[in-house]
Amino acid sequence: MSSEKLSSEKMSSEKNSAIIVAAGIGKRMGADIPKQFLELDNKPILTYTLEAFELSEDIDEIIIVTNEENIPYVRDTAALPFKKVKAVVAGGSERQYSVANGLKAVSKDTETVLIHDGVRPFISRECIHNIIEETKVHGCCVLGMPVKDTVKICSQDGFVETTPKRELLWQAQTPQAFRYDIIVKAHKKAQEDDFLGTDDSMLTERLGCKTKMVTGSYENIKITTPEDLDIGLKILEKRNK
Repeated sequence: MSSEKLSSEKMSSEKNSAIIVAAGIGKRMGADIPKQFLELDNKPILTYTLEAFELSEDIDEIIIVTNEENIPYVRDTAALPFKKVKAVVAGGSERQYSVANGLKAVSKDTETVLIHDGVRPFISRECIHNIIEETKVHGCCVLGMPVKDTVKICSQDGFVETTPKRELLWQAQTPQAFRYDIIVKAHKKAQEDDFLGTDDSMLTERLGCKTKMVTGSYENIKITTPEDLDIGLKILEKRNK
């Protein structure tokens, strides 16, 4: 889909905000710096991520959440070239708390909030557009892909208990997108109940909101381990051909 078409389909009354969560320390990466600042082809991973949302005609503002000690670097270096970055805020001890801090910086006239991992640098503008359009209809959406392998559910001592139908299983990705009022209410409820979820849609599901799975891309990987860096380079090589 062309960028002209994406732009023409966006109504002037809408406002879409992206929260980029880049507050991880990357223990599994084993690097000296947080993984979001590691480079792929001489460019930080976070930069690729920010570029995708900066270039999206559907996104009006970007909120970056990072570790407090990294705020000056992100604000004055990583975020400097991007005009849509509204704020760089400190993260919390858990990802959920980081997102909650990001929500506080979102413009109050926002209609849709997208929450995205800073270390998913290969998100496409088409995926961003598609999940926003689906969120207008359903209120809560998650980007994801069908799993390729058979999944086993095991007991704590390692024995297989059941094998769910593969065609019903999806691997969740980000961004996850929500109507602004729903995601704010979900985080408030989680705070009141002292509930910690594994992702944001888990919080909205607690409110009884049905979540629509939106087809993403197998290239939309989360860079977590050294092996993922190699995969990322391969994706870049493919895109640059």
